[in-house]
Amino acid sequence: MLPLHYPVYKAQFEFLNGFEWLIILLIILLIFGPSKLPQLARGLGQAIYEFRRASQGIVEEKPKKEETQTTKEIDEDALKALAKKLGIENTENMEKEQLAKIVVEKAKEKGLLKEA
Repeated sequence: MLPLHYPVYKAQFEFLNGFEWLIILLIILLIFGPSKLPQLARGLGQAIYEFRRASQGIVEEKPKKEETQTTKEIDEDALKALAKKLGIENTENMEKEQLAKIVVEKAKEKGLLKEA
């Protein structure tokens, strides 16, 4: 079902045929450049998507990401490599959780992580 004011909108854009849209797109390309067009299109698409969701009343909060990863999600080899870069010795005999604690403490000492 079309809204009552649909003929007004249709009349506003009736003069734009294929060639006129091409000229408009060319002008936009010249103004923003080819590197910004994907960002503009992505932003426009997200704005339209959010507007449609809000107009339908389906607004949901996005789930917040966990700020810290559990040690189960961390690759052990990556953890050991990070420990070696931080100057931690004897990483072979340590448990994964213990090594993760030491890496976090060492990173906080060096100012790589904020204090919680």
